[in-house]
Amino acid sequence: MPVRSGWLSPDSQSREDTRLVAFGALTPVSPVATRSGVLPGSADGQTRLSGFTAEGIANSMSVTVHPGRALVQGLDAQGAYPVALTEDLTLTFADGDAQYDRIDLVVLRIYDDFHDGSGRTEAAVEIVQGTPAAVPAVPATPALAIPLYQAAISKGSSAAQAPAWNQTLTGMRTTTVALGGILPVTTDTTGGAYPGQYRDLGGVLQRWTGTAWADYQSPVAVETTTTGATATTDWTLTSYSARRTHGMCSFTLALTRSGADLTATAAGTTNPGNVSDQLIATLPEGWRPTGETIAAASDGYADGSVRILADGSVYLITWSTSGVIQTGHNLRLSACYVL
Repeated sequence: MPVRSGWLSPDSQSREDTRLVAFGALTPVSPVATRSGVLPGSADGQTRLSGFTAEGIANSMSVTVHPGRALVQGLDAQGAYPVALTEDLTLTFADGDAQYDRIDLVVLRIYDDFHDGSGRTEAAVEIVQGTPAAVPAVPATPALAIPLYQAAISKGSSAAQAPAWNQTLTGMRTTTVALGGILPVTTDTTGGAYPGQYRDLGGVLQRWTGTAWADYQSPVAVETTTTGATATTDWTLTSYSARRTHGMCSFTLALTRSGADLTATAAGTTNPGNVSDQLIATLPEGWRPTGETIAAASDGYADGSVRILADGSVYLITWSTSGVIQTGHNLRLSACYVL
C-alpha cells in the first residue's frame, strides 16, 4: 500500500514504514526523499564536521574512523537509513601495486537483503578498492552508500613504506541537517530542495532561489520621520526629514528666520563671524547623535556652521563675516552621525 504510517498499525510497523515516515535529520531532495550525509558538529563546537573523520595511523596501511551519525537515502520507496558509529573503527588498505598508483574509497554503506539480495542486513564503513593504473580513476560509489574519503595509494605502499596520510586522504563527506536547518557545506555543488533553503558555504550564508544558490543579503531596516523637530524663538520650522538604519542617522532641517535680522560680527573685530551660539532648533529623541556633531548651514546668500548636541539641541555657532540672515530667509542644514 503506498500510504505509509508510523506507530499507527495495531499489528506491526515495518522497517520501511519507520524509515519513510521518520522526521529526524531531513534535508529534503524530493517530497519523500532525504539528502544523504553526515550530521555536522563536534564535541567542542569548534569543528564544522567531525563525524566519520578518518585519521591515518603512522607506519601502517590503516586509518581510524571516528564516531559519528549519518543518513543514507535509498530509493524513494526504501526510505532513509539512519546510521551511528559509536566507537573508533580501524580500516586497513591493501598494499600498493608494484607498478601503478590507485585510488580507493572509504564509504558508509547499507546492506539490505530485502532490496539488494546481498544476504546481509547491516551498515558498514568499508574500503572500495580502486584499480591500479597509469592514470588511476576513482572507483564508483556502490549503491546505497555515501563516500567519506578518497585515499591515493601510491605504488609500493606498505606498512614498511607507509603513506603520508595527511596528503593521501581527501575528504568527500557531505552533510545533512534537520528540515529548515542551515546546511554546512564546503565544495558541495548540489542544488537546493526548495526556494528559501539556506546553506553555509565556507562561512558565507547562501539562499536557494529556486534555480541557484545566491549569497544572502540581510534586509536593511530603514526608518524615516518628518515629525518631532521643533524650532526656537525667532525661527519657524519649515521642514524636517530624517532617516536611520544600522545605528546611523541622517537628516535635513529647514528653518525660516521669523525674528529680526541676525548679523554676524564684522571683519577686524575680536571674533569675526560670531553669532553668539544661537539655539535654533531641537531634534526628537531617538534621532539625536551620541556625541557633539558639527554640520554646515546655508541660507543661499551666506553660510556657516551649526553644533548638534546629544540632547538634540541645534546651535548656530558661526556665520559668514558681516553676513546677515534676514527675516524671511530660509536656513538649511544637514548632517549624518552615529545614534
